Amino acid sequence: MSARRSPPEGKFRYRHPIEVRFADTDAMGHVNNATYLTYFEAARAGYYAALAGTPFGHGETGRRHTFLLAEARVVYRAPAFFGEPLVCECRAAWLSRSSFGLEYRVVAEGSVVAPRRVIADGDTVQVMIDHATARVVRMPADLAQLIERFEGRSLPAQVPSTLA
Repeated sequence: MSARRSPPEGKFRYRHPIEVRFADTDAMGHVNNATYLTYFEAARAGYYAALAGTPFGHGETGRRHTFLLAEARVVYRAPAFFGEPLVCECRAAWLSRSSFGLEYRVVAEGSVVAPRRVIADGDTVQVMIDHATARVVRMPADLAQLIERFEGRSLPAQVPSTLA
């Protein structure tokens, strides 16, 4: 199991507003732990659309590959509640030959429900895959360039230990 660390600090290039629905909550009255992965997914889709200028799965004419989620980690920091406005922030953390990492931070902006605070954070590993062969493929150079241009910085090369 991953060691708990402090929430990621610094600027996140993409911010995705989240409306906490009643269906997101559990019998304890707070957002269910499994729901945070759907918040990460919404931010990941929005992040891709912001950097590529088109929603994921559109505009990739002629490409037989895409990326799939290979690993996800969530660290829970504080409960969130129905009706509370949240933001799921997303940024790229690293790029490798055939995968890339994204980091997330879910923040409550503060409301009549509860004060401003970090709710959860985490990260995911996305692996490039060729749909026709179901095999891992190299990261397209244009996608790596899009990510670094969107982030406004060069990203470190890293191979996650679980994929090495």
